[in-house]
Amino acid sequence: MKILLYNPDNEVTNNFMPHLWMFLLKSLTPPGHEVVLLDGNARRMSEPEVVQYVRDQGIGLVGIGAMTRMAAKAYRVADAVRATGVPVVMGGPHVTEVPNEPLGRDGGPRHADAVALGEADATWPLIVSDAERGELKEVYAPVNAAGKEVKPTLQDYPEIPWARMDLDQFNLIKHLPGPVRRILRRLGMKWQTFHLIPIESGRGCPYGCEFCSVTGFFGDSIRFRSNESVVNELLALKALAKEQKGKIAVFFIDDNFAINPRRTKSLLREIIARDAQLPWVAQISMNLLRDEELVSLIAQSGGKWIFMGLESIDPENLKSVSKGFNKPAEYGAVLERLHRYDLYAITSFIFGMDGDRPGAAERTLDQIRSWPPGLPVFGLLTPYPATPLYDKLAAAGRLTRPRHWLDFRPFVMAHSPLGLSAEQAEAEVRHAWKASYSAEATAAALECLKDKPIAERIIHLCSRLAFRGIYFPQLKGRDWARLLFDNRGPIFQTLTSGLAMKFKRRPRPDLGHPESHEMPA
Repeated sequence: MKILLYNPDNEVTNNFMPHLWMFLLKSLTPPGHEVVLLDGNARRMSEPEVVQYVRDQGIGLVGIGAMTRMAAKAYRVADAVRATGVPVVMGGPHVTEVPNEPLGRDGGPRHADAVALGEADATWPLIVSDAERGELKEVYAPVNAAGKEVKPTLQDYPEIPWARMDLDQFNLIKHLPGPVRRILRRLGMKWQTFHLIPIESGRGCPYGCEFCSVTGFFGDSIRFRSNESVVNELLALKALAKEQKGKIAVFFIDDNFAINPRRTKSLLREIIARDAQLPWVAQISMNLLRDEELVSLIAQSGGKWIFMGLESIDPENLKSVSKGFNKPAEYGAVLERLHRYDLYAITSFIFGMDGDRPGAAERTLDQIRSWPPGLPVFGLLTPYPATPLYDKLAAAGRLTRPRHWLDFRPFVMAHSPLGLSAEQAEAEVRHAWKASYSAEATAAALECLKDKPIAERIIHLCSRLAFRGIYFPQLKGRDWARLLFDNRGPIFQTLTSGLAMKFKRRPRPDLGHPESHEMPA
């Protein structure tokens, strides 16, 4: 068969990092089949366009994986594909949480011929074999003969042949507006490609935060790949970047990359020892970054950005969602420690918790302004299906949109908070985004970084402009034109500073060289 693995977009934001599940399942597909990948976040398509692609390519099976915010688009595409007679298998966190929904067992329409529940490492080859024979079952679950769920150990993790994958749709340089590319070229950047590649080194998280669906999907059983497997993958990507005359950065998509500090340190030491460093990003809980040795190894092994779910500056809020291990009094010290090692933080905050009151955003912003420059992101407390938060709010009769994912509206509440209205919570998010990514805020962040290498300032500027698109429209040329005009001051200052340094120094560094440490990602 020819198989299409499709990841839908949410029709609001762009995300140009590939979703790992597609590449993993392609690597696990039995020999004799051809697998093509299509990610709507990088190659946006309407339902008729996807159907035409399926026909043109002669696709015989479509696999769709989606998170909750993408479920509505996933269902529409699945319906359109199934109408042509091509079978559809759906999987991923959302389908695992509400399997009756895609199968039409909840009174709604049926969207899938089959569903894959949980981690599909072992079930995907079986699904392909059954589809080949025209004998798809409705439900595939990773269980043993006794009906007990079996989690992959990850010790026999497949090799993903990145060099043979078509990554063109994920080339970030291709997606940059023309003026931005021209500015970067003037500053000496010669990369032809730039890819952010997802890698997992482990799965599972033991914390069980009330709003998070990770524990329900991956479980609290922590499993790791071997150090050798991870390092070999990094070395292969490093060689690919050199071959492409481009740049590759890595996102470790582990739910909590340093959940076992001893194991993480051993992995980072092996990365250093085998010269496998690539610029990387990872999700790490704030409490684990108290460890100075860990932070030092992160920096030495190529770490550049750390995503931390800080969620709130109110300890009572954190306790209410089972995240009391976060200590707001320590936020500043942890962020300063990262800054000393030239590491930058992506800090996530949630508004609409029961302890929030009007003004929560400004109080949070006051704290953020006292920290080293980073990338704050803001969202609303969202009750995802099958999470403890969802069940609690449903039992209390506080859900206002019980199936909010079928009418996805970003930054709109799906329940009634206690300390402020839904509309007030939404206004707090708007204020936080507007204040954090204004031209004035960007200029202030770059001023704090004036003693850093020009390459770091360029990366920070580009990152801020891109991250702004999580909330503000940034999908059309006019959106980018307005953004560049509004930020003409910081852009001009960075450009002139970079050009001055470029012509002042002899010899000047080649910022575009794939191995250059002057242009971290």
